[in-house]
Amino acid sequence: MVSPLVVIPARLASTRLPGKPLADISGKPMILHVLDAAVRANIGPVIIAAAEQEICDVVSRAGGRAVLTDPQLPSGSDRTWQAVQQVDPDGQYDVIINLQGDLPTFNPADLREVLHVMDTPGFDIGTLVAPVTSEEEASAPSVVKTACHFSDESPHASALYFSRQPIPWGDGPRWHHVGVYAWRRAALERFVSLPPSGLEKRESLEQLRALEAGMRIGCARIAHAPFGVDTPADLERARQILGAQ
Repeated sequence: MVSPLVVIPARLASTRLPGKPLADISGKPMILHVLDAAVRANIGPVIIAAAEQEICDVVSRAGGRAVLTDPQLPSGSDRTWQAVQQVDPDGQYDVIINLQGDLPTFNPADLREVLHVMDTPGFDIGTLVAPVTSEEEASAPSVVKTACHFSDESPHASALYFSRQPIPWGDGPRWHHVGVYAWRRAALERFVSLPPSGLEKRESLEQLRALEAGMRIGCARIAHAPFGVDTPADLERARQILGAQ
């Protein structure tokens, strides 16, 4: 049995869409849509790791829990770990779920899928992949691909590499990486203590630091990659999707 804590890092200083956690979608800030999805997953307590007090205030007024983190932290993983240290200094929670704060249409069931990866003791980190459905998706640098192979014997597969290139070569399925993680607490603590690795810097993919450090990442399959909000056009699309529900 594991004891999970869900952490959603959020900051206002986005280059392409400043202030996006508080962007209005169907009458509610985006961060609250993500918070609602995490709560509906019903796997453990949920906290927002906020870089600004403004985010904390919005979350608190909605009945959620938020903690203020250093705005100068370099990544969501660092923000997540700092929040964990604040809310759980005694280590009650042994699995930390890191859910991105820009996924307002996220399916709560998918959070349970990434947690199930932790049922395999050999995995230090769990993550999600969805089928790549077109050559355009496969070749897009903005879509991260995962080299992994699912056998009939297990619902989970080891991630061998991540790239912005259309890997692996040859016939067969390709997998779109979804940046949601389940960390064993010790793995997250170790990860944030490591410097950025060579391949991480080359591909601009943080998860390669874990692979280069010898950590094992397990993948669970979901049907569709969730829709992330990174640009004003993405925000309009999210408003259309959630406005129609």
